Amino acid sequence: MGSAAHKMTGSLHKPAMADEACELMLANRPAIIVDATLGAGGHAEALLERSACERLIGLDRDAHALAAAAERLARFGERVTLRHADFAALDSVLDELGVAQVAALLADLGMSSLALDDSERGFSFQLDGPLDMRMDQDQTVSARDLVNEESEAGLAQLIRAYGEERHARRIARMIVAARRPRPIETTFELRSIIERALGPRRIAGVHPATRTFQALRIAVNHELESLAALLSSGPLRLAPGGRMVVLAYHSLEDRPVKESFRALARGGDFVAITGKPMRPSAAEVARNPRARSARLRSIERSTR
Repeated sequence: MGSAAHKMTGSLHKPAMADEACELMLANRPAIIVDATLGAGGHAEALLERSACERLIGLDRDAHALAAAAERLARFGERVTLRHADFAALDSVLDELGVAQVAALLADLGMSSLALDDSERGFSFQLDGPLDMRMDQDQTVSARDLVNEESEAGLAQLIRAYGEERHARRIARMIVAARRPRPIETTFELRSIIERALGPRRIAGVHPATRTFQALRIAVNHELESLAALLSSGPLRLAPGGRMVVLAYHSLEDRPVKESFRALARGGDFVAITGKPMRPSAAEVARNPRARSARLRSIERSTR
């Protein structure tokens, strides 16, 4: 098992809104559950503990997370099936397993603490490490490649679109100037460049590097394209009465989920379980600050 998995044994990842997700997903006593974003297995563990489901299928593109989840869920034995896959490949995974329909489907779009807290993965501007940000280590393009090879206009567009950063052009200009003498290699180097562009002070509690790092991560991992694929295939894999639950953490994720679920409900074959998104309680945010921006939405496939 990789070292990242061992890091989890002392302090297991706290899944966001686990009680709410379990209540929604287990209401119809599902036989087959899919956790499309397994991470370190926090939601999966809660679902398995609180239900008599026959099988939980877990997907994740991060091999380190899969290793940690396998250790965490080992006690559930044959009830658990794990696959190294992006949730965009949900159809092919279920076809390979011979599963036509599922009764419950979960996607938690947040970053796994396992990856975020590992400086070698390069996701966080708060930890110094190589500019990587690849969720799947098998893919070739990293954040370092984008930062050092993308054009100034391309960087500005990326940072604006995926980070909703209004100072994207200034940041892109500073990045291009900084990389001329030598490549930008580390998270702290990039953080320092952004701080020089925008100033080091937090604005409304948000560090100036937050949006640029988010944008690079989304671009490196094609997150919005994968989400679009899941929103297209996932609902159609639900059995009648089956429910899909999605946890989003920023508007770029939540907006397509909201629009997709509303369109499905208007079509008549699905019912919106949540009108407005559910939010974590104050008590949960106090226990788990990373849950503070979570927004939970759910739909159910009609039985008629």
